[in-house]
Parts: sequence; C-alpha cells; structure tokens
Amino acid sequence: MSLDTGQDLVTILRSVVDIESVSGNERELADQVEHLLQAQPHLAVSRHGDTVVARTELGRAERVVIAGHLDTVPVADNLPSSLGQVDGVEVVFGRGTCDMKGGVAVMLKVACELPAPARDVTWIFYDNEEVESSKNGLGRLGRERPDLLEADFAVLMEPTGASVEGGCQGTMRIQVQTKGIAAHSARSWMGHNAIHDLAAVLQRIGDYDIGEVVVDGLTYHEGLNAVAVSGGIAGNVIPDRAQVNINYRYAPDKDAATAEALMRAHFADWDVVVLDNAGGARPGLDRPAAKAFVEAVGAQPRAKYGWTDVARFSELGVPAVNFGPADPSKAHADDEFCPVADLDTCHEALVRWLTQEDS
Repeated sequence: MSLDTGQDLVTILRSVVDIESVSGNERELADQVEHLLQAQPHLAVSRHGDTVVARTELGRAERVVIAGHLDTVPVADNLPSSLGQVDGVEVVFGRGTCDMKGGVAVMLKVACELPAPARDVTWIFYDNEEVESSKNGLGRLGRERPDLLEADFAVLMEPTGASVEGGCQGTMRIQVQTKGIAAHSARSWMGHNAIHDLAAVLQRIGDYDIGEVVVDGLTYHEGLNAVAVSGGIAGNVIPDRAQVNINYRYAPDKDAATAEALMRAHFADWDVVVLDNAGGARPGLDRPAAKAFVEAVGAQPRAKYGWTDVARFSELGVPAVNFGPADPSKAHADDEFCPVADLDTCHEALVRWLTQEDS
C-alpha cells in the first residue's frame, strides 16, 4: 500500500489508518510517509529513526512547525478502517482515526499541495508518543536536533474537535509520606498510626487555593488531587508508614521548578518525593503567527486541560497550540472515530493560514 495525497481526505485517512503502527511498530508507516514526502521537490526531507521531518526552505520571514505522531495504542479488533455514521454524522472508524491519524492525514495533504506557503513550514511526523516519555520521537529530536524544532510558532495536530486549544497544563506527581511507630494492634497505644496521619495531609490538599489562572487570554483551571493511598503491612499491625500520591495540574504561568517549590512549601510538614514533573506550555497567542492562525481557524481558542507535546516546544521557547480533527474523548476508545467534516475543517484552516500573509 502506498500513500497518495491526490486522493480525498477520507481515502488518505483510511490508507494511513490501515497501516498498523502501534507504538514501536511505526517503521512501515514512517517509510510510506518518507517516500511520499521525498517525491515533493519543494520539501527537504530527513529521517531520524522512525521520525520524518520535511521542511520548506523559501526564506520566509516566519517559520512554523506542524507536528503529529504516527503511533497508536494497541489495536482492539478495530482495524481495518470502515465508514459509518454517528448521530447522523459521517465518520471514519478505526484505531488511530481520532488519536491522531486524522491530523496526520490533513498534514500530509497540505504538505504536498502547498509548494510555496506564505510561511516556511517544518512538518514533523514522529514516533512513540503513546508510550514512556524517554522513547518519544519529538523529545528525541529536541535532544539530538533542536535546530529542527526552531520556529516562531507550532501546531500539534492532536484531536481537539477542530477547535484551537492553546498551550497545555503542567502536571506533577508527588508522594507525601507519613511516619509512625509500629505496634501490635491489640496494644495500639504503644505505637503511632501513620495512616491516621494521612487525614491531615488530605485536609492540606483541600486547603490549597485552587482556582482559575488566565494566561495569554486563556483560562486554565488548576487541580490538586489525591490519586492513590497506601500503607500498612498486616491486619494486626499498627502501620509505621503511609503515603499518598498527589497530582498537581498547574497553569502554564508557572514552570516546573516553581510548581515544585509551591508543593514542597504547602506540604512542608511531611517528607515529599517528586515522582515526575512535566512543565506546561504557554499558548503565545500574542505572537503574529498565532494571531493569524486563530483568525484562519475562525474559532474562539480555549485552554488545553491536560499535558501534550506542545510542552516540548515551550521548553525551546516556541509557543504552541493543539488543533486537530476528532473529539479527544474518543481517543483510545475501541469505537474510535473521526468525523469527515472535521478533516475538511482542519484542512481548510491550515490552507488559509499558510497561504495568507500577515496583515
């Protein structure tokens, strides 16, 4: 099977979907993408593992990155793709249609049909997004070839229902530990129950002033929640240690170090272990390329709740937004699908943006 962007978007999407590319098995799809893009004389193409990068070199005043991942979560009897309807809307069913081969299909179509965009474009098709961060192709590219991510603005084609979701939240997981004294439960007064001490930790979580934070005109709602509790070794032993895992979702006005300092200060009465901490990304909607993009899409942007790979651009000083076809709530679902209309909406918006000069 070979990819042909001279076909309609539905056919392109089905061709991309039907090349199974569960994380770690992207090679065949990456080969097809590379072969297709190598045939475009206006693109300079390079391969980095199973990540394919294609760039225009037109000397434009601005350069933008448009990126999407090739991999999917494991197949659940939902390949090959099929056409159908949901609530009277025409859709394409199949693994990856939503997350995020719908976006990849649009990227391929636009990359091939626009030989002379008004902005220089770096198209990035990367591997291993759905697995541990250390394998992420975009992250690897940032470590090994950060020059390829340099841009004035970036668009990540994650599913957003064809709306603009600016930046993303940071996310941190910490473990707060309490210490007690072990004893036989029949003589509990001779010990100190570490699990009981978790009540104060949980109260401290509830006491944190969680609210809404406006960043670049978008409103992010933060969150601090206990997500796991553990402690105790037997039914007749007073536990001498316990821990609660806490997830802090923070607005991109804070970097990772600031968020960590806030949590350590808030839980200063206990031992705190940082399990992971990934900073968010400012949307940068004040940048000219971002303003032009929002205008081209024609929709009111909203904040991205959750963490996405736009944060990798933010680490390099490149503001970014999420924009792609399909409802993100269908990502990874067995009945995953992408509405056909979303493909057209995203395609038309990208073409408008990439062909219009800044006003």
